[in-house]
Amino acid sequence: MIILIPAFEPDARLVSLVADLRAGAEPFPVLVVDDGSGADYRPVFDAVRALGAEVIGHPVNLGKGCSLKAGFRHILSRYPGAAVVCADSDGQHRVRDIVRVADRVRQHAGRADAPVVLGARRFTGTVPLRSRVGNTLARQAFRFSTTVSLRDTQTGLRGYPASLLAGLVGVDGNRFEYELNTLLEASRVGRRIEEVDIETVYLHGNASSHFRPVVDSLRVMRPLLVYGAVSFGSFLIDLLALQAFVAVTGVLGASVVAARLLSASVNFLLNRTLVFAGTRPHRVRREAAAYAGLAVALLAASYAGLSLLTRLGVPLLAAKLLTDATLYLVGFQVQRRVVFRRSPVAPQPPSSTVVVSPSAARDPWT
Repeated sequence: MIILIPAFEPDARLVSLVADLRAGAEPFPVLVVDDGSGADYRPVFDAVRALGAEVIGHPVNLGKGCSLKAGFRHILSRYPGAAVVCADSDGQHRVRDIVRVADRVRQHAGRADAPVVLGARRFTGTVPLRSRVGNTLARQAFRFSTTVSLRDTQTGLRGYPASLLAGLVGVDGNRFEYELNTLLEASRVGRRIEEVDIETVYLHGNASSHFRPVVDSLRVMRPLLVYGAVSFGSFLIDLLALQAFVAVTGVLGASVVAARLLSASVNFLLNRTLVFAGTRPHRVRREAAAYAGLAVALLAASYAGLSLLTRLGVPLLAAKLLTDATLYLVGFQVQRRVVFRRSPVAPQPPSSTVVVSPSAARDPWT
């Protein structure tokens, strides 16, 4: 078990954390990634080295996601087969909570379905407003998009079994959005996510956090926002086309089919290139066939819903809104888990370099 700590401009709290981790009943191996903190912070990193931690780093700041991926690659190269617990450097994760997450990861060691383990805060007591609002928005958006309910999607205390490290290197994101992307990826492939209760700690109003509420919240939300924008645009095309076809033909069934064919074609192309990027060119036929099957199923469900509601006296526009809203999450989940699911690829050989390219090879966690 390796404790991985990404650090940007840390202070004495990092030294205290490493000292406690190394001095416990089980002295954990600790890997610290210096994310381009600069010469002024060299004494802090020298101090954690003196305590027995290993330190690697970037010459310039690349972001938390890049630092975590650099750490995963280093562990794959130097400590193959080791599980990892990631913790923050600012003192917000107690050693006893790190140990609890590590113990839960160990409970599942060797299992093919070993889960991602999150140290989940309950947000009790005094919590800074920006932290409470940010976590609430991220949690609800994640639940809406994945149907998976998590209490704390923003926690930096996470445990990963060794079998997932190669896949983690390939997850998109270089900064704070990376950690949400790992959860989205886990949900997409059906990987279990477990939560372990930890203490909620915010020091000095969370002033040491490098999380930028506006910029980084947009980064975190980007995958969800892009899917929503594409879906809404496709919905508008479908809605306008349906109204036009009904006005011209007066036939509901044929109009529903024609409108859905048009909007589904646009939706497939945009989802493939923007939302679920990373699919392979040679798989376009398989993905198109799977998408067509999904479209037919959703079309039948949509027609059935429209027919039922309009017969009950619901106006066409209202019936359309209600039916499509119901089918929205179903379509998203099937696309994530089936249509655009990436096929297994051989993991890339671990590299000794500590700088991870954003174009690193993917692993589908399967």
